[in-house]
Amino acid sequence: MAFAYRGGVLCAEQVSLDEIARRFGTPCYVYSRALIESAYGGFARALRRRDALVCYSVKANSNLAVLALMARLGAGFDIVSGGELARVLAAGADPAKILFSGVGKSAAEIEQALRAGVRCLNLESEAELARVDSVAARLGSRAPIAFRVNPDIDAKTHAYISTGMRHDKFGVPYGESERLYREASRSPHVQIVGIGCHIGSQMLQPAPLAAAVARLASLAARLERAGIALRHIDVGGGLGIRYRNERVAPVGRFVASCLKALRGRKETLILDPGRALVGNAGVLLTRVEYVKRNGARRFLVVDAAMNDLLRPALYGAWHDVVPVRKNRGRRAVYDVVGPVCESADFLARGRRLAAREGDLLAVRSAGAYAMAMSSNYNSRPRAAEVMVDGDKAQLVRSRETVEQLFALERIP
Repeated sequence: MAFAYRGGVLCAEQVSLDEIARRFGTPCYVYSRALIESAYGGFARALRRRDALVCYSVKANSNLAVLALMARLGAGFDIVSGGELARVLAAGADPAKILFSGVGKSAAEIEQALRAGVRCLNLESEAELARVDSVAARLGSRAPIAFRVNPDIDAKTHAYISTGMRHDKFGVPYGESERLYREASRSPHVQIVGIGCHIGSQMLQPAPLAAAVARLASLAARLERAGIALRHIDVGGGLGIRYRNERVAPVGRFVASCLKALRGRKETLILDPGRALVGNAGVLLTRVEYVKRNGARRFLVVDAAMNDLLRPALYGAWHDVVPVRKNRGRRAVYDVVGPVCESADFLARGRRLAAREGDLLAVRSAGAYAMAMSSNYNSRPRAAEVMVDGDKAQLVRSRETVEQLFALERIP
């Protein structure tokens, strides 16, 4: 295992986390290259007999080292902003493997994508079709497009990360999609290349995804009969990981259910996983500053906070918290909280731990939506990021300084 105890000390691959804390300080995100490669390999093996492309969802973790690793493994990228486009290109991405998604692309971002030569712009509204058509006409080019179709399928996940219901802001309604494809087919400035959907994140079982893919396959058949050919079918991502005791179907079952739902269609199959590739490949390393008791409540006040890991405050999400060094001290039930001035600033509640001031803790499953969602709230510099490869730990993002936080500000 990439994160396992050796001699009573939790290690990332062959490097102890207390050594990483000594070298790089805390709080600190630590990623295992081996786990990322293993997760990607699971998708590659499941798809080996199919014309397919795995497009890593950059929003999960956009560190350049992670992106460069994905590019070397052969992945494409699913992006949602001009900033993410610049990042993946800087990391060595092939533009022909980039999908540009997102509900609010600006004209400048559309132009940036067309000039870069991305594989596809995933359109999410009729208004966006008009904007892409206008930008492409001005550039004298044809924009490769697909519509993100909202199949009105419940992903059976948290309401904040459900994206495929008819009341969600994402995608175009299934009932309007054929009309939009016909409209797009009449424009000389766009080229229809695919169709896509994304129904939500942290899906544990494949049934909702299979239902959505079946709706896409049916729509693709109707478009084909209308003379509109597709090169790819993008079934989205959202495959879940185990944070606590969830029963998560293996990647192979998700892929098999998609292939069955496609009913033998020959278009390139695209999947856009993010969390499933990097979520369990990272931990947030933090140090206990104080052990505190308020009445019946006990707290471990650590140097990481909600600005470093927002998911518990935002979703009530569970992350396992474990000591870096096993000890035989007396265990008690603690809330693990940070220094930020919000009552919602907690990383975990009601955890049975034995810990003292100065001890190191590891917050597991922090490879996705941790650093990517971090902030400078309370003027807290963002943490360092470290990538471990075997017995080597390399700094892949330096810790911010306080001076950097206000370097762009001016006093009039």
